[in-house]
Amino acid sequence: MAVWHAPGRINLIGEHTDYNDGFVLPMALPMGCTASVEGARDGWSVVSTQTSGTVSVSPSGLTGRDSVPEWASYVLGALWLLHDDGVEVPPVRISVDSDVPTGAGLSSSAALVCSVVCALDEHLGLGLDAAGLLALSRRVENDAVGAPTGGMDQLISLRGEEGHALFCDMRDLTSEAVPFTPADSGLALLVVDTRAPHRLVDGEYAARRRGCEAAARQLGVSALRDVTDAEEAVSRLDDEELQRYARHVVTEDARVLDAVEALRAGRLDELGPLFTASHASMRDDFRITVPEVDTAAETLLSAGAIGSRMTGGGFGGCVIGLVPAAEVDAAGDAVRRAFADAGFGEPSLFTAEAAAGARSV
Repeated sequence: MAVWHAPGRINLIGEHTDYNDGFVLPMALPMGCTASVEGARDGWSVVSTQTSGTVSVSPSGLTGRDSVPEWASYVLGALWLLHDDGVEVPPVRISVDSDVPTGAGLSSSAALVCSVVCALDEHLGLGLDAAGLLALSRRVENDAVGAPTGGMDQLISLRGEEGHALFCDMRDLTSEAVPFTPADSGLALLVVDTRAPHRLVDGEYAARRRGCEAAARQLGVSALRDVTDAEEAVSRLDDEELQRYARHVVTEDARVLDAVEALRAGRLDELGPLFTASHASMRDDFRITVPEVDTAAETLLSAGAIGSRMTGGGFGGCVIGLVPAAEVDAAGDAVRRAFADAGFGEPSLFTAEAAAGARSV
């Protein structure tokens, strides 16, 4: 039996820049998904601790994907793709167990996919290298499931390092581990799961990706990553929506680069204003926040955070704040009160430290 664990992630900064060939700065979480793969007598079957029953299918390619529950597509996707690639996949049973909250913007899907891909690679003796594991994991979400994600989530889930964020160039998929240990600066990364769920396969995410691609075409570049002057680019676009999208992506790329320089130099306090500016850009230009995440971000700032921002694809999910370690409890209480006053459901709060990427267990 092959058993692998792959983590969820928090993106510290760099939202919706990945599919624009840009820069991102995620970190892996201690929470994740564990997948086990073992031989079976016939067919392919999937079980999950988080759901009841077993999903069983006959070996087939992507043509059979519409007949299974959506969550099972994330598990079976690698099998379908391997089958279509001409790989003979024998009968297998895959079991998964995850403690990453779904719909929270913490990439529960990438944790699921990456753990399964790594376990399958070992069980089937595929011998995939790091690039091969990443490519197959990305194809599962993009091609088998149909979620237009940009690849960052799979990259950090596979390559994360304890005590480090991962600076990723999404054009060439190179990465650099940079130290991220807030406790050394008397800070904590406080995560607020607003429990306002989002779904990346819904139309809003895809619409923004299409808009960014349209803006790049109008500007005559292969991707918005190639633009360095946001306002000059905006002046050349004739559509207000595309102007906003371009402004966010170009300025967000710059914020990632500034954040990486700050971490390399050990100046963690400089992340605060970058976090806050990122949130304002997502709220005002990219327009992917919702009242729950705006309330959480604003409340963390008023409660002493040096910076706060939504993390993840948007329209719900989590907010992160860099908070003085001694003020974490008070900041959490302030967020709970603000949510109660606004009539929102109770949020979930926890502190997070950078963890390791996918590993055999």
